[in-house]
This record gives sequence, structure tokens and C-alpha cells, in this order.
Amino acid sequence: MWRRYLALGDSFSEGLSDPYPDGTYCGWTDRTASYLSSIQSDFQYANLAIRGRKMHRIIDEQVPIALEMNPDLVSIAAGVNDALRRNWEPISVVKKYEHGISQLRRNGIEVLIVAFGDPENRGQLAGVRDRLKFLNNETVKLAQKYDCRLVDFWPERGFDHDVFWSDDRLHLSSLGHEYAAKAALHALGLHDDSWRNPNIEFPPDPNWVGRRISDFRWIWDHMAPWAIRRIQGRSSGDGLLPKRPQFSPMLPIN
Repeated sequence: MWRRYLALGDSFSEGLSDPYPDGTYCGWTDRTASYLSSIQSDFQYANLAIRGRKMHRIIDEQVPIALEMNPDLVSIAAGVNDALRRNWEPISVVKKYEHGISQLRRNGIEVLIVAFGDPENRGQLAGVRDRLKFLNNETVKLAQKYDCRLVDFWPERGFDHDVFWSDDRLHLSSLGHEYAAKAALHALGLHDDSWRNPNIEFPPDPNWVGRRISDFRWIWDHMAPWAIRRIQGRSSGDGLLPKRPQFSPMLPIN
């Protein structure tokens, strides 16, 4: 059983839109760590993920630290921030990803990789679907090549409903992170595959007027600030430090 789990990546692994009561973020990685802690008494967890990080910074900055920290399990999810940029360079992104994964595996570390889902299922990010499909396919190939654990969200439809997503339509809600943790635990052989078909009662879909109001709020609250940051060359993660830079025991999540 794994005793030292380290999460790498961007906002998805940082846990955005899944807040603790104090305003910090939980996310699927914290939830996964909480379960691992419940079955392993001397378990410790760290998280180096920072929102907005592109592939080269995740691999060049987080992976070397990971190797020094000597975990026995690493999760990594990366590449979406690259796909959303105008200067998308798919081959270099995949080569950089492979470089990081190969380093981790050569050092005997178990690696859990996340391959992101199809945005067309929810009508979001349709303009970059081909980029994300390429990223997904290459991520799956890397997982197979380096014998990694894999969560592949692309063929799954269980996360299509808005209830699994935050108001920004890009990050998972708390419920979404809960089921993503179940997916990760399934990939680790510690949970069944019920995450693929969530057994919950969905709220009714908003009517046309409600949807248009929601669209306007999304543009004002999320799309416009994101576009301004892109124009200014800024990232949402500028100046931020990892939320758990050192290994420490993981408390249960209620």
C-alpha cells in the first residue's frame, strides 16, 4: 500500500471550486488522499499543483521536486492550459509530458495519470475539442507505454450534467471532485466503477430564460476575466505557492 502520495498538475489537482469551510481548496486529490489515509496508518500526502500551470512548468518545476521528495505514488494531470492557449504546440507538449512521466517511472514511482474528458458532451470548449482529443489520445498512449494507472474521462458520460461542474464551467464542483476521487481510487484498484454512472437525483434543467441569464453571468464573471488575463499575459496562478509543499498526515474529509 502507498504511504507517500504526491499530486502534481494545475487547477484540477489543486482542487479549484471544491472549497473547504476556510476557503482553501479540497479537490479529488485531497479526497483520494483522505481515503488512502483511512486504510494506511502512516500515510502522508503532499500537493504541488498550482492553477494555470502549463505543461513545461509542471514538468520542469514540479517533477524535480517530486523526485527529491521520494513519493511512492504520484498523480499527474496536465495539458489543458496548453490546449486553451493560442500558441498550442501539441508535439512539444506531449514530448515534455513523456519526459516527466518517464523520469518518475524510472525512479520506481507508481504514477496515476488523468486523461481529460470530451467537452462536446457538455457543449463547452467546442473550439478546442480537437486539441483536447489529441491530448487525451496521447495521454492514454503514455499511460500504456510506461505502465501507469489511468483515469480516462473521454468516453464517459456520467459527468455531463451541470451539477458536476462549477459556475465557471471549466472546473469540477465539489460533487464532481467527489466522483473524480472515486475514479482515481478505481484506477488504483480500491473502488468499484460506479463513478461512471452516478446514482444521484439530478435537479431539473433551467428553462431558456434561466440558461441565458446563466450564460450572461458566466461571460461577466469568468470568461471576461480569463480573456483579460490572456491579453495581459498573466496566469491565475501567478505568485501562488503549492498548498501542501511538504508531506504531512491527511485528516479525514467529512
